[in-house]
Amino acid sequence: MGKKSAEFNQYRSKMNDRILGHPNKTLKRFFSLDGAAYEQGALPVKTKEMLGLVASLVLRCDDCVSYHIEKCAENGMTEEEFFEILAIGNLVGGSICIPHSRRAVDYWDDLKQD
Repeated sequence: MGKKSAEFNQYRSKMNDRILGHPNKTLKRFFSLDGAAYEQGALPVKTKEMLGLVASLVLRCDDCVSYHIEKCAENGMTEEEFFEILAIGNLVGGSICIPHSRRAVDYWDDLKQD
């Protein structure tokens, strides 16, 4: 785990605890649905995380991109697969995705420093 990953996960965990500590049923159900969607099903977890990464890149959400890069890596994504995912995301999302791709590669490189 790289420095960026450690900082990201610490903040994410802290804020998720804060949000889920509130008794709002809608938020709790949405978080639960989000987690359940990425479980093994007709598609393997790795494929679902890769789809999440493409969607996050196209939607230009750096936090989501970082999260899905980490999940993809945990599920065995190779660097070749990673760069193909970036290519698809840029093709679908257009040149506005280039800055997000830069940050994605930076996060990937930091994650792989171990």
